[in-house]
Amino acid sequence: MGNLLSSLSKTIHVSLAIAVLLFLGLFYQNDGFSFDALFWSWFARFVHVVVGIMWIGLLWYFNFVQIPNMAKIPDEQKPAIGKVIAPAALFYFRWGAAFTVLSGLALAGLNGYLHDAMTLSIGSGIPKHTAIGIGMWLGLVMAFNVWFVIWPNQKRALGIVECEPDLKAKSARTAMLFSRTNTLLSIPMLLTMVAAQNLY
Repeated sequence: MGNLLSSLSKTIHVSLAIAVLLFLGLFYQNDGFSFDALFWSWFARFVHVVVGIMWIGLLWYFNFVQIPNMAKIPDEQKPAIGKVIAPAALFYFRWGAAFTVLSGLALAGLNGYLHDAMTLSIGSGIPKHTAIGIGMWLGLVMAFNVWFVIWPNQKRALGIVECEPDLKAKSARTAMLFSRTNTLLSIPMLLTMVAAQNLY
């Protein structure tokens, strides 16, 4: 067991295998399943939740753990964060954001409310679509911030892209402020997503 858990790759593969076995057991217990619209809608939702946890989990890691504690780390140890940990976390952070948006759009399309949600149900007046639409727009704004503001500025702040010291400091602050903006938007976004599934 120690050998299995010592490897992240092996751990994830076994986790996926257990999930597949559980899926098969649960669905065959329910008289089987077919690869119909209901299945693909469920699959899109499952992917959406998994990658969403990766994205928001890392957003909160940056804002609740890394940023507040950077000042407490001795200067000689800070390069380990900037050169190793932060770039790895930012890789999963930005791709988590991309796949959360893509799987969410796929889910809305499969369930037939994509257009109505994106227009906040103005005209049709379906409260559930208004709620999920607000969440979708908040998610799109947050993903835009990740890819087009936070990531370019973090590349300069971490020295992945060379720049002048003044621009590096300015970029670090910009990345932090937009990361905080995403943290500010994250709870309202999650509220509208959960409300759309449970209050209507």
